[in-house]
Amino acid sequence: MSHNGRFILEPYAVEYLKQYQIPYPDHGFAHTLEEAVRIADRLGYPVVLKVVSTHIIHKSDAGGVVVGLKSADELAQSYQTIVNRVHKTMADASIEGMLVCQQAPDGLEAIVGALDDPVFGTTVMFGLGGIFAEVLKDVAFRIAPLERLDAEEMIAEIKGYPLLTGARGGPACDMDMLIDLLLAVSRLATEKPDIRELDLNPVRLFETGLMVLDVRMIEKTHGTTTSQNSPVSAHGGGPQKV
Repeated sequence: MSHNGRFILEPYAVEYLKQYQIPYPDHGFAHTLEEAVRIADRLGYPVVLKVVSTHIIHKSDAGGVVVGLKSADELAQSYQTIVNRVHKTMADASIEGMLVCQQAPDGLEAIVGALDDPVFGTTVMFGLGGIFAEVLKDVAFRIAPLERLDAEEMIAEIKGYPLLTGARGGPACDMDMLIDLLLAVSRLATEKPDIRELDLNPVRLFETGLMVLDVRMIEKTHGTTTSQNSPVSAHGGGPQKV
């Protein structure tokens, strides 16, 4: 996805998710190390620490995420490590604070997104995470607003679908919750027209329930010129509306 527009910091983007009952880990926004420790003590270890910066959209690429922190000492070390990494990557980057989140259990990872496509309009995307979306382009699109049948078809048409249903003896994912997530993202994208792009990646899928572990949101700005290159087309194939 492109990033023309105003980047909404994750603590504020999460507020949009709450409005649509989209699950996100218990968390707190810390402006100092002392605040981060207090939040972690309240949440209970292990926790995840993520940088919050208007200059850092892809936190992992900048070394701005540390997972599995089991104590206040580990948290303090990682806090300073993230600051050092970010400033090494982008010397003039401002750091607004750190997001401290409960560590989520392991599970299959997916990506769900929405964008204001210059060709197709408001569009929802779904695929499995990692190599499936990035390399294999194994993703499905539909034009919003979605009906339940649209969401069901999006899920079923990706090549990685057997992984969702328990291939090779693995656990099946909670399909009802996944369908509900796609419908919620569709509602958010259509009811909040100022949102240009929404990227939930990864979404961790469990046998019961799911959890959005990271959210990137871009808001439209007045005077922003829409690219003539369709992000949908760039992923391969266009959306369908049944």
